[in-house]
Amino acid sequence: MGSQGLGIDPKVVEAIALEIKEVNENGTEIGIVIGGGNIFRGLSASARGMDRVSADYMGMLATVINAMALQDYLERNDVFTRVLTAIKMEEVAEPFIRRRALRHLEKGRVVIFAAGTGNPYFTTDTAAALRAVEIEADVIIKATKVDGVYDADPMKKPDAKKYDSLTYLDVVKQRLQVMDSTAVTLCMDNKLPIIVYNLGVKGALKSLIAGENIGTIIAGA
Repeated sequence: MGSQGLGIDPKVVEAIALEIKEVNENGTEIGIVIGGGNIFRGLSASARGMDRVSADYMGMLATVINAMALQDYLERNDVFTRVLTAIKMEEVAEPFIRRRALRHLEKGRVVIFAAGTGNPYFTTDTAAALRAVEIEADVIIKATKVDGVYDADPMKKPDAKKYDSLTYLDVVKQRLQVMDSTAVTLCMDNKLPIIVYNLGVKGALKSLIAGENIGTIIAGA
């Protein structure tokens, strides 16, 4: 949403698409799990009195809108892309089938996983962990607004300490706002590392993929 506060900022989507294109051209297989908070947040709506299940499904549909927007900008930049959704809507995207997702990745297409897990009460963090395990990903890269994990919100506390590395248990025990505990536990059980980095830094994703020490890595017991 950029600085708009709501909706989709074309400049932001274009910048993200170019970052992904650069990495995709290097031969890296990329699966993307996209959120929908810029359009609708199910948990926030539930807290204001809306039925939680209905709110979560609305949030899942918001992720499909974002997935279609990202797909459009990727394809404008000559990146072959497929959107796979956990909720069937064949007119706009393919249903998620694991073998189909793997085949798209083998062919060098960027795969965007939309609609979370398709179930209420599960976040897009959990969807990211689940899809990563299913496609046998090497790593989850969580794109955020800050350059790693801190012991407090660096936007509010300038003296917050940044961690270069953490274990899965560190994240859970210290209740660090990285991913929800279900997602972190799933990664821990499958020995899937997580790297948190700042999406807003141009070229950071390419550098990270190239092996440079960027952001915070979460791995180990």
